[in-house]
Amino acid sequence: MSISGITNTAVSGMLAQQTRVANIANNVANADTPGYKRLNTALSSTNPSGVSASTTHVSTPAPNSDTSNVDPLNEITGMISSEHAFAANASVFETGADMWDMLMSIKRD
Repeated sequence: MSISGITNTAVSGMLAQQTRVANIANNVANADTPGYKRLNTALSSTNPSGVSASTTHVSTPAPNSDTSNVDPLNEITGMISSEHAFAANASVFETGADMWDMLMSIKRD
């Protein structure tokens, strides 16, 4: 895989986590909205490499009709997981950028 392929994969991972965090924020904001259906983010691999995110509504019924089906504990756990995944992808991107810088300095010399 090329350096640009590595950085593109990292960018797709960061964009997927951005979608996931946006869905979590929407869930938390609407947690007290009666009848609100939680948003779920499904991550899938793309060809040749990378990640894509899709959003779906979870149809699991709420415990009663006056609440939503959002569990704050699950949302916090998802946020922490997204934070770590984003940081890992950012680290890969930075490493790829450093490799490009090194190659460009060798080329100039």
